[in-house]
Amino acid sequence: MAELPTWIRGFAVTFQTMFKKVVTEQYPEEKDKFPPKPRFHGRHQLNRHPDGLEKCVGCELCAWACPADAILVEGADNTDEERFSPGERFGRVYQINYLRCIFCGLCIEACPTRALTMTNDFELADSSRASLIYEKEDLLAPMLLGMLAPPHSMVRDTTEKDYYQGLVTGATAEQLAEVAARDGVLPLVPEAAE
Repeated sequence: MAELPTWIRGFAVTFQTMFKKVVTEQYPEEKDKFPPKPRFHGRHQLNRHPDGLEKCVGCELCAWACPADAILVEGADNTDEERFSPGERFGRVYQINYLRCIFCGLCIEACPTRALTMTNDFELADSSRASLIYEKEDLLAPMLLGMLAPPHSMVRDTTEKDYYQGLVTGATAEQLAEVAARDGVLPLVPEAAE
């Protein structure tokens, strides 16, 4: 038998698929049906130490590593009165422009303190360009149980090396008293580490 014309073969493919079940993802109604993979590169997050101090030391290595020039970091010096991170400096200004970001993860690899990580949050669409430039307040990790909002002093008799080795496990009673005296309100931190 002679070979069938191409248009008949094309219709055969159409008829075969016509009776198969349609696979349509009902997004955004069914968001949890297909969660992102664990190593998915989503929105960035600036992490904190267990007592609430920020991990970012304002070194600007993430901005240097970014091939899309999407990150702006301006470091500042910590003082004894206003300490935002253990060590000499902290990131005073931190911005990520998601209109430029290509989610390559090079900024994560460049970060020496593991301050910057990527979450699985992928819903970044918005109606204005200005709202896609995330400031430090938008990027900071939420305050967890046992953390105090900076500025406050480091745990007594510790160095920044102790913080990065994971020896600090939470806010101390001394830090609680300091923040309470500064703000005039006792912060809600049950089970503070001593």
